[in-house]
Amino acid sequence: MLNHLHISNFAIVPTLDLDFRQGFTAITGETGAGKSILVDALGLLLGSRSDAEWVRPGAARAELTAEFSLQNNRQARKWLEQTELADGSCCLLRRTITAGGRSRAFINGTPVTVGQLQTLGQMLVEIHGQNEFLRLTKSAQQLLLLDDSGDYQDKLVAVRSIYAQWKSVGEQLKALDRELPTSSNDLDFLKFQLTELAQHDVSKRSIDKLQKEHDRLAAGEALLMALNTGIGQLEPDSPNGDTGVNSRLNTMLTQLQSFTHLDDDISNACQMLTEAAVNCDEALTTLRAARESADLDPLRFESVANRLSQIHELARKHGVNMDELDGVIQNLKQRIQLASSTRQRRMQLEQELTAHLEQYRVVSSNLGRLRIAQAAILSTGVTQLMAELGMKGGVFELLVSPDPTRPPATSGDDVIQINISATPGMPPGPLNKIASGGELSRISLAIKVASSDRNTAVTQIFDEVDAGIGGDTANSVGRLLNRLSEHGQVLCVTHLAQVAVCADHQLQVIKASSRVAARVDTRVLDEKDRVDEIARMLSGRLSEQSRAHAQELLSAANATD
Repeated sequence: MLNHLHISNFAIVPTLDLDFRQGFTAITGETGAGKSILVDALGLLLGSRSDAEWVRPGAARAELTAEFSLQNNRQARKWLEQTELADGSCCLLRRTITAGGRSRAFINGTPVTVGQLQTLGQMLVEIHGQNEFLRLTKSAQQLLLLDDSGDYQDKLVAVRSIYAQWKSVGEQLKALDRELPTSSNDLDFLKFQLTELAQHDVSKRSIDKLQKEHDRLAAGEALLMALNTGIGQLEPDSPNGDTGVNSRLNTMLTQLQSFTHLDDDISNACQMLTEAAVNCDEALTTLRAARESADLDPLRFESVANRLSQIHELARKHGVNMDELDGVIQNLKQRIQLASSTRQRRMQLEQELTAHLEQYRVVSSNLGRLRIAQAAILSTGVTQLMAELGMKGGVFELLVSPDPTRPPATSGDDVIQINISATPGMPPGPLNKIASGGELSRISLAIKVASSDRNTAVTQIFDEVDAGIGGDTANSVGRLLNRLSEHGQVLCVTHLAQVAVCADHQLQVIKASSRVAARVDTRVLDEKDRVDEIARMLSGRLSEQSRAHAQELLSAANATD
């Protein structure tokens, strides 16, 4: 509930302090007195767009402050606690606008964004002007008004919860596809590549060994000739009668060893020749073994060459050197393992997505049945109130059509449409095509009254809801506003005496002009002043007759209450 409003240097208001009470307060005054300035000030405090033109001429800045009681507003209290902006059972909104157009917003003394101000403002106040009623033509607003009037908040929470789970799993699936876009065909190709490489030993050690064997086989007869020559030079007796290297070394040793005691150099030379003879013997043995193992089989050479060629072709296909193929195999194994685990994860997520969707359809269907029942109740109530508001014989239909083929949404599967007929005998048609602006405002009021028990914590502000009506319809509007205020607080800017007399309190806005500037002031009317203000509203001037008429209207309204 709005407790207090402070305005400073705003438009033509130098300073203004207003206290508000629970119930229905009518805001009245001469045309152009500045009644809507109060609504504009509250709109800015609730997050409306600011402008430097709002600053009173000559002032450095405009300042607006509103205090709200949160005793019955659990939603606003919870939001303030979650944002760490709570400060007891009251809430103080403050906004400043400089002459340069800069705006600042505060909640309980803490600087906040305009977006935060808007979020909290929606929980504190609803302002209904001529343009606000056009929101009724939007399907989202129609669904909101239906749900606000129904007693199935737990079902709404269930739908939103299951939808959030379904959406979360869907996002995980999308992320999985972005991270590893491996199709079934891609995975099969990776497995084929691995199988192809696994047919060969492509380890570096194996390739080096195969390359050496290839080179040895390629040497062929030249290698064998070199081995035979070496062996022939080392063997003691060669086939052609030549003496081998070992025989000549041993002959020299025999001749020199008898003189080693005479000369150290001879002794050292004999030692070296002895070692050389031993090395030659070992070399001869090794060369003979090499000759024995030498394989000059051309089929073996062809086989080794083919294997090397195949490995080289695999390396070319993968864009690496042959000694890097082992790393390619490891990479393929990792990719296959990751792709396989991803496919398993995808299958798991797809199963979860299906399960969440099925659960969503069930809870959405349950919600739809409750909505259909509530829509029938609300339609009957609004139709009855339309008759009181000058639309006797009119019909209000709120239709709920479940559509389980729609993509899931936080609001469920239901499609909402309001059809009305404001004229007896005319078939109902879509609200946005049938209703005029004045009818929309009265229908909106009827909806608010029919569902008022769901809005006890929100201050309702009506800016000239009675435009374009009069007579008994105006009386009905006043009575309905009073009925609406039984569940909270209603403020209404009005020009109609029939509406004002139904109010619990009346606030008069007065515009005073001087040579320097115009200014706006207000006062809460007592019983006597209220009679005078109602009389002015009735006839435009004060007289004994107009006062008597005003007193009669006030007495009749009090008697009705």
